[in-house]
Amino acid sequence: MEKTLEQIRAERLRKLEELRKLGLDPFAITKYDKKENLKEIKERFGEKLKAGEKLENEKVSTAGRILAIREHGKASFADLFDGEKIQIWFDESTLREKYQLFKKYVDIGDIIGVKGFPFKTMRGELTIWVEDFQILAKSLRPLPSKWYGLKDEDLRYRMRYVDLIVNPRAREILLTRAKIVKAMREFLESKGFVEIETPILQPIYGGAFAKPFITHHNALDMDLYLRISDELYLKRLIVGGIEKVYEIGRDFRNEGIDTKHNPEFTMMECYWAYADYNDIMKLTEEMIAYIAEKAIGKLEIEYAGHKINLKPPWKRIRMVDAVKEEGIDVEKLSREELIEIAKEKKLEVNENFSKGDLINLFFEELVQPKLIQPTFVYEYPIEISPLAKKKRDNPNFVERFEGFIAGMEISNAFSELNDPIDQKERFLEQAKRRGSGLEYHEMDEDFIRALEYGMPPTGGLGIGIDRLTMILTNVQSIREVIAFPTLRPEK
Repeated sequence: MEKTLEQIRAERLRKLEELRKLGLDPFAITKYDKKENLKEIKERFGEKLKAGEKLENEKVSTAGRILAIREHGKASFADLFDGEKIQIWFDESTLREKYQLFKKYVDIGDIIGVKGFPFKTMRGELTIWVEDFQILAKSLRPLPSKWYGLKDEDLRYRMRYVDLIVNPRAREILLTRAKIVKAMREFLESKGFVEIETPILQPIYGGAFAKPFITHHNALDMDLYLRISDELYLKRLIVGGIEKVYEIGRDFRNEGIDTKHNPEFTMMECYWAYADYNDIMKLTEEMIAYIAEKAIGKLEIEYAGHKINLKPPWKRIRMVDAVKEEGIDVEKLSREELIEIAKEKKLEVNENFSKGDLINLFFEELVQPKLIQPTFVYEYPIEISPLAKKKRDNPNFVERFEGFIAGMEISNAFSELNDPIDQKERFLEQAKRRGSGLEYHEMDEDFIRALEYGMPPTGGLGIGIDRLTMILTNVQSIREVIAFPTLRPEK
């Protein structure tokens, strides 16, 4: 009869108490001499040893978690894990009375330290012959034996600590994410960008269209917002003379959760004085190609069944031309005509939509899902781009682009608006439209004041780290690439 979780936990608690009575309390140990990790041991001895060969003079001292135990009479094999896995061998003739301690008190999930020497079994498997061991932490709960069979994904994310132990893919994704962030920093630093941290708590939220999280500072008796973007503070640094600046950090948006959105997410934003959005396009495609090479070792990837090539240069197309390819010539149609077309296509339309909002709606619904290969879509309507510089030959549009891969937006960039008079007018226009059911930008008087001191022509870029990681690891849910995604309260 299979034991319940409660029975197993009670049994393991009893073993812990017995170990404590023997003076072997695992939780009293403060450190262990782990000279090598398992990967290093594999690299040192994996090719060196032949089947059946022992290296008794080559001593190893390592530690990890027990993932499996297989008894063989007066000896036992176990699998030791620390991100890598290696077989270990417990033999009664070597360990003597301590072998009974292993048999009686060590369970799957326990963390132990081992000292011994490497050998290869007759089947050629690298193994550590244990000459001594120490229990370093007692696992009071059993590891799931059929974790992959669990259908409750929420449980996987909630108990990520267990997911990482038993699911190599989950671990691989998070380690790849770390390589992506490292490579991004390397690339930007090589181009002369400097990383500076900006406030997360802000008196005015800005830099994007999103609902903020609101908190209260008791000492100052004032409401503050968790930032929705780093943009306006990084541009203040450009004003201050730091000509190439970036930040990789958390942003927060008080909105829904789905496969591409988490309320807490990671963004890289960079700003480059004396550059425009064409320079930033080139920087973006070069950066993502560099990151892919460094993090996953290739530019040709697969995502959701699509073969995708990240090699620059990427395709470039104007937003209105992309919509025109869907049979809607937005430049020749009035706002009223576009509303009627949207209704015919059963798209959700707000009567307060400007013509720019409608162009963007057609793009998002009809075009974006088809942008599988890396594509820059540029020249966005001014109504949805309050921080970007106008096109000199067409002031209804701005020098802005977004980068798309596999139908997902992964980057957003402008030639930054540096005219304080124009910027103030746009903020005022946004303020008039607030409360219309759409998200618009707040007035930020201090930012206007900063611009009045003079900001050079500047190109700016934001890249979502979570979505880029999704693309490079071929996963379709943002929750897979965030170590601890936002979840509903546990029942």
